[in-house]
Amino acid sequence: MPSPITVGVIANPASGRDIRRLTSYASVFPTAEKANMVVRLLAGLGVLGVDRVLTLRDRTGVAALLLRALDTHAAVASQQRWPTVDFIDQPITDSAADTHAGVAAMLQAGVELIAVLGGDGTHRAVAAHCGRVPLLTLSTGTNNAFPDLREATVAGLAGALAASGAVPPDVAFTRNKRLVVRCIAGPNRGREEIALVDVCVSRQRFVGARAVSDPADIDTLFLTFALPDGIGLSSIGGAWAPVERTASHGLHLRFARPGESGVPLVAPIAPGRVERVLMRTCERFEVGGWTPLDAEHGTLAFDGEREIELERGDQYEISLDWDGPLTVDVERTLRYSASRQLVREVANVVAHQT
Repeated sequence: MPSPITVGVIANPASGRDIRRLTSYASVFPTAEKANMVVRLLAGLGVLGVDRVLTLRDRTGVAALLLRALDTHAAVASQQRWPTVDFIDQPITDSAADTHAGVAAMLQAGVELIAVLGGDGTHRAVAAHCGRVPLLTLSTGTNNAFPDLREATVAGLAGALAASGAVPPDVAFTRNKRLVVRCIAGPNRGREEIALVDVCVSRQRFVGARAVSDPADIDTLFLTFALPDGIGLSSIGGAWAPVERTASHGLHLRFARPGESGVPLVAPIAPGRVERVLMRTCERFEVGGWTPLDAEHGTLAFDGEREIELERGDQYEISLDWDGPLTVDVERTLRYSASRQLVREVANVVAHQT
């Protein structure tokens, strides 16, 4: 008898509700819709054989609404197969520590992949700890460049095909680039952070509300990719020199200070906010090696959020590599499946097993 297929689900209860709703025109992503997305994900996963889902509890109501949906599904004796849902027993801190601990518990439980509902920051938090376990990305945040914006039911179908091995790993999964920043001298020596999309040296001295929202604050920008139809800081690179996710390089941009000259660029750095910046230089940023970060004052932001306040004596360096997370390529997975009618075949097998 085949071993049970287990998938982890992390739905960040805080994504889509940050301060950028005050500094831009971003929409709010409500708790009820996050719970509904998890339910739709369960439908896609269950029909193609995922047996168990591990997820997290929260104080905002996502887990409570999910439990209500599970009770309703059981009460009406629905013919639609859903996985068994178990909640990881861990303290709730309402911080990224919940995600880190949840990922660790999922890895220990042997999940085949982790579905992430959140923004760039949530995916960054999961990617920092998921190791070789692939991610199924779903956007529920702000300024999202890394996760996919797609229907959760469809993503669940692709996730199940990938988790079960019905679609080969070389088709189902894509390797991503990442940026690595490490401190080699100073008070923060030894600290290391990653980014999946961008690292920004900000002229803002304090972390504050975290979001990089004023274009005048942007001093230097490193990008893993830059799409012309993107939003957020990576859209600045996309407005000048687009770089695909699969490209062998990233971008390194520097921006003019007040009074300096530069090339004017216009880019959507936040929903409803199209801003002008003055670019001094734009260079390819190659994979491998380490580049010193020319920053004595200000803050370092990772995937759009300020994390580190630079202290006197700190010396940081940055590198680009291909050690980012594996992610499910939903379109390629379903295209492969359609060419072989795998959804129909797998669904029939699962239906007969139940």
